[in-house]
Amino acid sequence: MWQAPPAPVSREWLPVLDMPEPGPQNRWTVLLRMLLVIPQAVVVWVLSVVAFFVTVVGWFGALLLGRLPGLVADYLGGYVPYETRVTAYLMLTVDRYPPFRFEAPEYPVRVELRPGELNRLAVLFRIVLVIPAAIVQGLLNAGWWMVAFVSWLVVLVLGRMPRPLFEATAAILRYRLRFTAYLVMLSSAYPKRLFGEEPGSEPQGPASATRPLVLSGAGRGLLVVFLLLGLVSWTTGSVTASVNSDDDNEDDNGFNPGQHVMAPLVPGPADRA
Repeated sequence: MWQAPPAPVSREWLPVLDMPEPGPQNRWTVLLRMLLVIPQAVVVWVLSVVAFFVTVVGWFGALLLGRLPGLVADYLGGYVPYETRVTAYLMLTVDRYPPFRFEAPEYPVRVELRPGELNRLAVLFRIVLVIPAAIVQGLLNAGWWMVAFVSWLVVLVLGRMPRPLFEATAAILRYRLRFTAYLVMLSSAYPKRLFGEEPGSEPQGPASATRPLVLSGAGRGLLVVFLLLGLVSWTTGSVTASVNSDDDNEDDNGFNPGQHVMAPLVPGPADRA
């Protein structure tokens, strides 16, 4: 009897974030985290300016070659993990200070990227295709930073990050990594699996606390809370900006030529600027 052939197995590969289980943290480094991270933030900002221009060059190169040029892939492949390590430290998931270099195999937060062939049509419209993921990423970051003080206080008092908070924060970090990798064309896979994987999804067993990333009910609930808080933050900011714009631009006849413009998606506290 004839049987249909098995469905083809997807070869899509998503960037991987490896992180250790949440452990004890030095309360002094938690207390001074925002000060300690300043030098890293300055370096990341400088590197991000360079990354912007490198990405523009890479976009033209990818349209011609169907992949990122070697030098572009090397730089972005170093910058994205570096920025991820700094963000993980800033968001209190690890206590060890990140080194000032691209290659850091000994650091507990590791990123695996596999730049490869790219669809030229997807490259051409990348800035449009990435908008839905950018909105999700922006909502998550805005929501997390709305309660960042509470999270900081909890970690400071307990000396560690509670497991549900770690799961939700790691999910945000991983989604942000995948969003950035897709945006700069280090990955052809669209950002997905925000709420993690199912238990046992790694055939050879778990490689780290986030490979696979299995979220508990509490962790998933926190992610939903962050999304809702981010939506509240953006809605409130849009209404406030609209009112201020109306006050500034309204003419004598009551006509308002101003337009409502959404703030750009910038990771961290700037999401709410």
